[in-house]
Amino acid sequence: MDISYVKTTDREDPMPTASLDFLVALDDLRRTRWTKTPLSALTDGQARLAVDHFAFTANNITYAAFGGAMGYWDFFPAPEGWGRVPVWGFADVAESRVAGLAVGERIYGYFPMSSDLIVNVDKLSAGGFTDASPWRAARAAVYNQYSRMAADPSYTLEREPEQAILRPLFMTSFLIDDFLHDNAFFGAKTVLISSASSKTSLGLAFTLKRAARPGIETVGLTSAANAALVHRTGYYDRVVLYDAIGALPVGPSVFVDIAGGESVRAAVHTRFADSLTYSCAVGGTHWEDRGASAASVSPLPGPRPEMFFAPSQIQKRNAEWGRGGLEQRYDPAWQDFLASVAGWLEMSEQRGQAGVEAIYTAVLNGKADARQGLMAAVR
Repeated sequence: MDISYVKTTDREDPMPTASLDFLVALDDLRRTRWTKTPLSALTDGQARLAVDHFAFTANNITYAAFGGAMGYWDFFPAPEGWGRVPVWGFADVAESRVAGLAVGERIYGYFPMSSDLIVNVDKLSAGGFTDASPWRAARAAVYNQYSRMAADPSYTLEREPEQAILRPLFMTSFLIDDFLHDNAFFGAKTVLISSASSKTSLGLAFTLKRAARPGIETVGLTSAANAALVHRTGYYDRVVLYDAIGALPVGPSVFVDIAGGESVRAAVHTRFADSLTYSCAVGGTHWEDRGASAASVSPLPGPRPEMFFAPSQIQKRNAEWGRGGLEQRYDPAWQDFLASVAGWLEMSEQRGQAGVEAIYTAVLNGKADARQGLMAAVR
């Protein structure tokens, strides 16, 4: 089945005079507002990127839910008490005061939910550049790197949605698999994956299946609403509903927690206790359930959950494998995953402020259709 890519509106391109920014309240992710800021003049070494469209997934809710604790709010400054949620997407160079970076170039990278982004261009090469804005200096380098599509032989305009939606998430999936394998799965025979319908979880299940790890079973934990899709992908060895966790057979297991909710975490830890050889905290798709049931099972039975930070594994592998070593291993897996999603993934896009708000609200409230890859654009 071919992937269907549907835009809900046509883009209008009047000459902009101001930047539009979608802001989220730091103390209440449901409270949002728009601001309009006059475009400022560039200085030497700067470029203004007009954000064309970006992906929005449960991963972006994780960025917001952990924005303060993990520094995600620091990438794009906002008024006090507010934040700009980071997203992955595509932009065009609208203005440039950088020798060698031309207006009209297509750029892929990390953006705010805004119409424009001014970057301080550093380390410009044929393949891309780094944003050297001082407020980003302390953050992981992988988020500050931008790719020039003219230098990417695999780039096509038609497949931008798949790249924006899946590629950053699949890198995390690939790195989790690599981390587990690097640690001999901590002696486990089963990998339990929560939020099994999320694209990071699906990517991890696919990678584990592709690698054919001997003796390793993958179990996807999901809701009744998403069970059919999770089965349909064929990535998991077994699919289990959340309310059936208490009936799972107990044995040496790793828990990869992409849901991030206390209820699911408590159910898994209570059922497996010391049979959990490692508890890997990754995401926050169940962001509203953080801390809800901690009092009833505190401290949790079994190992203390350890936060997985993908840039740390990237740094480790770059040191061990050398320049290009990670990409050489990642790219074949990415191409295989990309080929596999045609059987279940549908693309859609909404443009304009109302569309951005609708997508944000649906994903925040867990109401987005897991079969869909959602793209949005401020303008």
